[in-house]
Amino acid sequence: MVTAEQRTELIAKIRHLPAQLRDLVKDLTPEQLTTHYLPNEWSVAQNIHHLADAHMNSFVLFKLMLSEEKPPLKGYNPDAWANMADANHADLEPSLRVLEGLHPRWAQLLESLTEADFARIGVGMRGERTVDDYLRIYGNHGESHIDQIQRTLAAQ
Repeated sequence: MVTAEQRTELIAKIRHLPAQLRDLVKDLTPEQLTTHYLPNEWSVAQNIHHLADAHMNSFVLFKLMLSEEKPPLKGYNPDAWANMADANHADLEPSLRVLEGLHPRWAQLLESLTEADFARIGVGMRGERTVDDYLRIYGNHGESHIDQIQRTLAAQ
């Protein structure tokens, strides 16, 4: 179970991620954004576009879990999505705008939830998960991609 203090920290991570990302990539060239500096790792651009894709998807999962009884939660193949044309270009602005619009709303939703809401369940490929489970996953998801971006840039 996630404590109230942990929830507050995870929600803050969600709220602040878009600004962290924008700051991290603001001075990068198109080449730095799209070059695969590490084998079997995404480019910086793919990471940013992935975060927009993943967080749009997760927002929908949260809404389903909060509005339906044990809804089925469909996953997706992030590697396949990261290799699509819309995730392989240096124009990060659309994805950054998605994150900047989505994250405040997502944080507002999460801050409004009750204990019972955090215990609600959805059923995915890995079985039953609660809203708290997904908060833990997605509250930390952005940080793991910031780390990946920083490792990618350090390898150039």
